[in-house]
Amino acid sequence: MDAFTYKGISDGKYVEGDIEALNVDEASHKLKEQKIIITNLVRASKKTKKDTKDKKKKGSGISLFGKKQPKVEDILIFSKQFATMVKAGLPILQVLAMLRDQLENPAMTEVVEEIRKSLEGGVTLSKCFEKYPKLFDNVYINLIKAGEASGKLDVFLLKIVESLEKKENIRKKIKSALMYPSIMFTVAVTVSAFMLIKVVPVFAKMYDGMGIELPAATATIMAMSDFLRGTGGLILLLSLISFFGAFKYLTSKNEKIKYAWHKQVLKLPVFGDMILKSMLARISLIMGNLSAAGVNLLESLEIAKSVSTNVVVLESLENIKKGVFSGDTLTKLFLKDPLFPPTFSQLISVGEQTGQLDEMFGSVAKYYESEFDTVVDNLSSLIEPIMIVFMGLMIGGLMIAMYSPIFNVGSLIN
Repeated sequence: MDAFTYKGISDGKYVEGDIEALNVDEASHKLKEQKIIITNLVRASKKTKKDTKDKKKKGSGISLFGKKQPKVEDILIFSKQFATMVKAGLPILQVLAMLRDQLENPAMTEVVEEIRKSLEGGVTLSKCFEKYPKLFDNVYINLIKAGEASGKLDVFLLKIVESLEKKENIRKKIKSALMYPSIMFTVAVTVSAFMLIKVVPVFAKMYDGMGIELPAATATIMAMSDFLRGTGGLILLLSLISFFGAFKYLTSKNEKIKYAWHKQVLKLPVFGDMILKSMLARISLIMGNLSAAGVNLLESLEIAKSVSTNVVVLESLENIKKGVFSGDTLTKLFLKDPLFPPTFSQLISVGEQTGQLDEMFGSVAKYYESEFDTVVDNLSSLIEPIMIVFMGLMIGGLMIAMYSPIFNVGSLIN
């Protein structure tokens, strides 16, 4: 039998030692039976040579400043590959080295290499990821911690991938739902502005030469054209920029205005309901995963706050967290909070009564994901005719107003 030197994680602690086995596969199997997550596994005779080679590669850390920052897609691809390779039984150091050479984003490559070096130096995997909070959030880190503690890192890495995929799907669906109306509105405003600045003055000169009385609608359009072509247009542009700048500043700095605006966002027709359902789905998914990982309820609620930047949502979760600390049940607390619909509270009540809260949170997440998909589909089918009517009224109304004097002249001649 050969001797193998291993490094790994057991019960959340970094461990290393030697083990005898016929080959690498048997050594890996024996370590898995001991619930040790393998980070490195080599034949004893190769240890010195490999360690010397790796030490030469070690750096003093990295900086992402001035480099292309990893996107959400980069994090998702890395997490998928990482989870798949760990599940296949490959040592984590080997997995990280392989991923380092495969990833396309240079900044992400350096992050992975730094994680690998830290892990090789004896730092736990969760601590390695914890150094990059902008890339890996609290949910990500806590699920890795749960995987380390339970010896089921592969299972929790797959949960991370599931969470990231659902988060990205929700983001893409919201973006897709808002893309069409945004484009249509921009086109309508651009075309109208072009007509007021370039086309209407041509009609104005023609009507001045004709010496006819203009209808009220036509006169209004011409007045708007004169306003936009003069200093009024510049004043309007500066006013809009100032308004949006002041609005952004106040909603980020003034807590009362910020709270009122975030509250109003959740009450918006259709869009508010869509945002709320996506948020409930995310909260449920996170709470379910953390509950299954053995994270206590107070900590889970604190981590779930990262699901949104809406201060109304954060306040509700903080109040529920305080209520749990005081000894109240989740069902009672969710029922008291107007942000959470009765259906949500009723489903959580079943989970509390049966003692299967993690499974029920998973079911709630699926329920609200389905509800969210329905809202997005309805929104997509509703927006198209609304935007067509809007463009017709805006551009068509402008054209009719400009041509109506010509129609009036024609009727007078007849």
